[in-house]
Amino acid sequence: MNISLKSPLTKFILKALGFFVVWYIVYELWLLPDGSLDEWISHNIISNSNGIVQWLGYETFAYNRIIGIYGNSGIEVVDGCNGIAAMGLFLGFILAYPGSWKNRLSFSIIGICAIYIINLVRIVILTITQAEWPAFFDFTHDYSTTTIFYISIFLLWMVWVNFNELPKTQSA
Repeated sequence: MNISLKSPLTKFILKALGFFVVWYIVYELWLLPDGSLDEWISHNIISNSNGIVQWLGYETFAYNRIIGIYGNSGIEVVDGCNGIAAMGLFLGFILAYPGSWKNRLSFSIIGICAIYIINLVRIVILTITQAEWPAFFDFTHDYSTTTIFYISIFLLWMVWVNFNELPKTQSA
């Protein structure tokens, strides 16, 4: 098998791997130990989820990283569930795939907002599921909402791939 470093696929894979290595190092060694970003996003998700669940007619409580409906223990939004890792994954795909920096920046902002909203809906669904259908909570958490979350990220990336204007190349 002959792999060319000039192949668009090889360039994409190498850029994506490079971004993921840098993201992993920055996140695991700096952002996660510091905790500020995770804490801020988790509290923001809890606050907004709480407002949505209340708007849907439930009596809720929110404390620190926990949201719940009265009569239940609530769910905790831990670092792995606040969407930051998914946002990093998404950004890696966008930055690795060819496109103008203006388009990348615009679509990155749109995509991060979409991922945030999808995760917000996910937390709302999990909060209500815990109260209304507790027997389905584990399945909903582990499979349903997680699968929908990552399929949504993949679909966002596919939108980028299919609608992004690739830079024009000069023909020989």
